[in-house]
Amino acid sequence: MNIIDVVLLAMMVITALAVVRMRNLFAAVMLLGIFSLLSASLYALLDAVDVAFTEAAVGAGISTVLMLGTLALTGEREKKPHRPAWLPLVVVVVTGAALLYGTFDMPLYGDPNDPIHKHVADRYIERSGQEVGTPNIVTSVLASYRGFDTLGEVTVIFTAGVGVLALLGRGALSRRRRLNKEDDR
Repeated sequence: MNIIDVVLLAMMVITALAVVRMRNLFAAVMLLGIFSLLSASLYALLDAVDVAFTEAAVGAGISTVLMLGTLALTGEREKKPHRPAWLPLVVVVVTGAALLYGTFDMPLYGDPNDPIHKHVADRYIERSGQEVGTPNIVTSVLASYRGFDTLGEVTVIFTAGVGVLALLGRGALSRRRRLNKEDDR
């Protein structure tokens, strides 16, 4: 492993632990934005530039802005829980163990005998220019070969955005109602 990868992973772990311990929600949102930027950096180092760009735009950009907007409608401090949160901890540990168990079956990183390198990658590289007419292979894959998948991803992002806007609008409406009630008194 590269030393930069190890440093980024260590910084991500430290940031995640800081977010879990944080009670100030504004600071937690800022740390989550930093975590997303660290993730985007790691993706870029792994040569997944498209994923890195998406993580930077959605994870660090849009998500941070939406969480800050939510904080403007709620409070800045987390409320103390009424009971210990053992069940969520157990669910997270079991899920993490299952995910780690799932990685034991994966091929080594960069293995040329990996199934992904034997399926359609050669066809995309050799024929995408003639079949799609776009000189950029990534664009031809995302816009043509995986067009329905890309449309589904855009639909999910759009639906999430509409949901957030509806929630923000609902919060603004309830705030206006509170102000009107106070004015009536």
